Amino acid sequence: MQIPDTSATRVLVVGDVMLDRYWFGEVSRISPEAPVPVVKVGRSEERPGGAANVAFNCSALGARVALLSVVGADEAGRNLASLLRASEIECSLHEDAKLSTTVKLRVIGRQQQLLRIDFENAPDHEILRTKLTDFETRLAACDVVILSDYGKGGLTHITEMIRLARAAGKPVLVDPKGDDYSRYAGATLLTPNRTEMSDVVGRWKDDAELATKAARLREELRLEALLVTRSEEGMTLFSAAGVAHESALAREVYDVSGAGDTVIATLAVMLGSGLTLPQAMRQANLAAGVVVGKLGTASCSLEELKAAQA
Repeated sequence: MQIPDTSATRVLVVGDVMLDRYWFGEVSRISPEAPVPVVKVGRSEERPGGAANVAFNCSALGARVALLSVVGADEAGRNLASLLRASEIECSLHEDAKLSTTVKLRVIGRQQQLLRIDFENAPDHEILRTKLTDFETRLAACDVVILSDYGKGGLTHITEMIRLARAAGKPVLVDPKGDDYSRYAGATLLTPNRTEMSDVVGRWKDDAELATKAARLREELRLEALLVTRSEEGMTLFSAAGVAHESALAREVYDVSGAGDTVIATLAVMLGSGLTLPQAMRQANLAAGVVVGKLGTASCSLEELKAAQA
């Protein structure tokens, strides 16, 4: 399949951003203080995480991207903004003096993650209200909206955001979190993974039961479609047109962190560039196959996606 021209596609990403920090080192001994490995850190790296990684993935696919979120007035927030500007992402990061920018610190030894340390708290309500006003003014200048929910409090007004976007005729793709999906009612598409889906609708014994549960959820939430990512079982799209499936690509999986970000970013860019949902899902499956072969949160470039078509 030929990949469409994505250069004019405009994507608005809203959600919980974070800074992913990596400390890479060598492990040669066990600590005498406790039965844990001692990591001698040799280098460090910072990458956009959460909704920022979604925006980064959209940009890597050639789209014009605007990112709306909340950060703290701290070093992590400044570093994150700098990383995003370097990728030509238009950032509207509202600063909350009471907030610590969410940071996920991963310690890597011998190419394996040994430890993850999270730093986070919830943003102020007034900052979120200002962000909602900003969201409404930005709708006219986008083709598609992504709401990336990581459960950090940045999407408190998500129900109103969905209503505003749909009233403006914009498709809304949501990466959901938690077991209460009523707040996502009216969205165009949800992209839960297998575990998230089962937390909401319960377990299923076969594909037929999953299809029944998905149809019921779509009807309850007034969704146009539901895409369930199923790890080694690939991904399945449920819509009024029926069920479509893409099998997982047979390649070595190195790290699945951030793969969901790549999936929703690719879906949005491809939909905004004129592909149908099943066509966009195929491209999202190929892009996910690229990023799971990389360490940590990563992106799939337009060139890598083109190379994966063969």
